[in-house]
Amino acid sequence: MPKKSIHHDTYLIERLQSGDTSVLNDLVKTWHKLFCEKSFWIVKDKDVAKDIAQESWITIINKINTLENPKYFKSWVYRIVINKSTDYLRQVSNKQLINRELDTNIEKEDNSNRERLKQDLLKAIKDLSYEQTLVIQLYYSQDYNLKEISEILDVSLGTVKSRLFHAREKLKTILKAKHYED
Repeated sequence: MPKKSIHHDTYLIERLQSGDTSVLNDLVKTWHKLFCEKSFWIVKDKDVAKDIAQESWITIINKINTLENPKYFKSWVYRIVINKSTDYLRQVSNKQLINRELDTNIEKEDNSNRERLKQDLLKAIKDLSYEQTLVIQLYYSQDYNLKEISEILDVSLGTVKSRLFHAREKLKTILKAKHYED
């Protein structure tokens, strides 16, 4: 996010924390679409993502005074959106949704070598734990760095590194075994 926008958001957050709710509209205009996109990326359902974004706003408004430093607003709100999204997935059996999405993607792939490797990788990701899958997706699909992932998931940097390492190792093992089968 550009520095100008960060400073503007910091200003708006400070005003909101001091009780000026008139700035809420500006924050919603800036962030709501991003919340919906972030949630959709996780839950894969536009309507649910919109609901989660709304729920996130309620939490943000109710807890805005707990944010000690407004410059950390982005990671704070993304953590709220991601937590609400993952809570939703847990309630509706997150494994089934992820597997259904991956199965759909696998069926659509053609038989070229590149597409075959992609299929094998998607299948292998199914065997990862939910936490490992989330870290893999944040790191490779969303291009977050390890520190950002740590902040978003509210876990230590070491935990993120460990999950990423173990996910990679498991993927290597699965793909290597698949390669020898063929």
